[in-house]
Amino acid sequence: MTAPILYIVVPCYNEEAVLGESSKQFLAVLYDMIAKNIISDGSKILFVNDGSKDKTWPIILELSKKDRHFSGLCLSKNRGHQNALLAGLMAAKNYADITISIDSDLQDDINAVYEMVEKYKNEGCEIVFGVRSKRDNDSFFKRFSAHSFYRLMKAMGVDIVFDHADYRLLSKKALEALAEYEEVNIFLRGLVCDLGYKTANVYYERNERFAGKSKYPLRRMLSFAFQGISSFSISPIRMITALGFLMSILSLPATLYALTSLVIGRAMAGWTSLLISIWFIGGVQLLSIGLIGEYIGKIYIETKHRPKYIISEKTNLD
Repeated sequence: MTAPILYIVVPCYNEEAVLGESSKQFLAVLYDMIAKNIISDGSKILFVNDGSKDKTWPIILELSKKDRHFSGLCLSKNRGHQNALLAGLMAAKNYADITISIDSDLQDDINAVYEMVEKYKNEGCEIVFGVRSKRDNDSFFKRFSAHSFYRLMKAMGVDIVFDHADYRLLSKKALEALAEYEEVNIFLRGLVCDLGYKTANVYYERNERFAGKSKYPLRRMLSFAFQGISSFSISPIRMITALGFLMSILSLPATLYALTSLVIGRAMAGWTSLLISIWFIGGVQLLSIGLIGEYIGKIYIETKHRPKYIISEKTNLD
């Protein structure tokens, strides 16, 4: 097999504090792989600026001027991590044989790319997942919330690789298949697993963030989880149906109790239970309506067919 062209796709949002170091480490690995004929000299590192408010894009422009192996895309506004990553992958699809997506914060071990490419070349894997072997550097709350996220996704029927974020290799074949998915509400961790091609896992140790702040606090993690669940599963709606059935069953003894109290003249005794029932059922109804409304809202957004991202500038891409 001839050496494949590799594009390392790096989504960036306000990453000026880390880009200097991450670009050095990424480029060192790229040069080493080229020297060993693991990948072609036409390989590149593609930074995707997701509407950053700092100097991220000027730094990317400067890097592309210094070395032809650096290239960049600039989105017209902040579109979110998943859309920025997709923009980079779809741009790289036209030039690369394989892509590897990785965040710029240096938490994911860049040296794992050697084994990823080996899995592609020697084992014929179209998709290779980078999986964290442990989370010793994370706080207890971070580990708990992350593991809860993966367990919740699995429980809701979403096919997802445990402890895998967005550090993965995708072949050109896999990218072309991914391009067939046209939904606006994208969840790449689920979409990639849905492709069905031969996969493999590469395990690595998670590092501490080199600089800057995490882009996934608890609020965004919960939003991300619901995005994944609602994009790939209707289990929440089925749970509402099951809850409605259960409440209907429970209403039978409550009805008998109310009628008995009325017959024997103790109707006032049921005031507390009636009040609790009204509040409880009212809360369940509002929650159910809200959840169904979220799904309807997604349908509304999908029917508009608005672009997932708009590229305003690009540099040194081909």
